[in-house]
Amino acid sequence: MTYDLYIGDRSFSSWSLRGWLMFEKFNIPYRTHMLGLYSGTLQQDLSSLAPARTVPVIRTPDGDVVSDTIAIAEVLAERHPDAGLWPADESARVLARNLVAEMHAGFGALRSECPMQLLHQYDGFTVSPGVQADLNRLQDLWALARGRHGGAGPWLFGSYSLADTFYAPIAARIAGFDLPVDEATATYVLEHLKDPAFRKWRAMGLTKTYDPVPYAQDIPFHDWPLARLDAKAADNGTAENANCPYSGKPVTHLMELDGRIFGFCNAFCRDKTVADPEAWPDFIKIYHS
Repeated sequence: MTYDLYIGDRSFSSWSLRGWLMFEKFNIPYRTHMLGLYSGTLQQDLSSLAPARTVPVIRTPDGDVVSDTIAIAEVLAERHPDAGLWPADESARVLARNLVAEMHAGFGALRSECPMQLLHQYDGFTVSPGVQADLNRLQDLWALARGRHGGAGPWLFGSYSLADTFYAPIAARIAGFDLPVDEATATYVLEHLKDPAFRKWRAMGLTKTYDPVPYAQDIPFHDWPLARLDAKAADNGTAENANCPYSGKPVTHLMELDGRIFGFCNAFCRDKTVADPEAWPDFIKIYHS
């Protein structure tokens, strides 16, 4: 029972990130299809996916098309009641739905002035009164959820839920613009940055380059605020592994890490690993072997 998931560019499409996390974090089978969000082909790409007008979009195994992240969330929760998309506790579930609805409809200043970008961290962004008001509201909501229901784990309701899925792009905005938040909020943001699924998404996004870069700000920036192993593409050498760690196919593309050479079956497999080697357990097994 595999779904088709249609998304936009990973480095910038915050709603696509939400949709992808719903499948990746809750182990729901899916196939990914990339649409031209920034290439000018989006409406043409969506022509067979009515009523969708933007990404993400899913097609269920029964052939039904669902767009809008709240609709997708509810369809998946209904079809996969044992996947744990919503908190199990009824009171927690009510609050989680409340937070998701407010995220979907609110925080306009933060979303418009700080568009999600996963390339780097800006240095010296000026926080407007509107953005500060949104940050204050976020801190209150996250503290409320954590205080009432977060004792069992690092996420808003202890275990990872749809509430965390919906706030993942906001965590990325806080990190990407180095926005001022309290310690508890910063700790929650860091949980998203460290999350294996989030790291995989960002690493895949970094395989693509842009000219011009969408939403670029005319202020200085530095590296993304999470350390990674320093890998790079290699033109020659003998790989330690004969087969790609992901597909099992013969090695054709090379990467250097710590003076060692590793191989992959295509440029995408290599480049997503270069972007963040530790995001990929199948590679790390080879690295530590």
